[in-house]
Amino acid sequence: MAQALTLARPYARAAFEVAHASGSLADWSRALGFAAAVAADVRVAGLINDPRVLPAQLVALHLPEGMGNDAPFARFLEELAENGRLHLMPEIAALFDELKLESESTMKVRVTSALDLDAAQTESLRASLKRRFKREIELDTHVDAALLGGVVIDTGEQVIDGSARGRLQRLASALTH
Repeated sequence: MAQALTLARPYARAAFEVAHASGSLADWSRALGFAAAVAADVRVAGLINDPRVLPAQLVALHLPEGMGNDAPFARFLEELAENGRLHLMPEIAALFDELKLESESTMKVRVTSALDLDAAQTESLRASLKRRFKREIELDTHVDAALLGGVVIDTGEQVIDGSARGRLQRLASALTH
């Protein structure tokens, strides 16, 4: 996994620079997401390293519908295909989206709660996180009844465990040590 990320990083950076310069970050993000889903399909994965399949055929498989072969994204895919790197599309798409969020001063935060959060709680949490991290916040909420109560907030770099289960685990650890 670490090697795939290392190989994908320069491609993601190059895609980001092209998309940013042309003001088409959202379009590139969608196209990369589509190509990543195609590359992750086991049927396509078997074709990527098949010498009987031409790079142009692989590019055509990974192009979103309606996009021409002369588009910058198509040329990007051609470069990946010629270098045998189309299998890196999921990593490239993920790294691109990180760069996109960073450029937009947006942070994607995963919030897991014991109960479903209503709109007011979600907005309150978003505002609180925005003040703390001084960035726009994109929330990805999930419910896990095993938390018993509270929330776990995962920013990707930091985890804030305010769940009842987490508190009980910390208490048990403190009592046993």
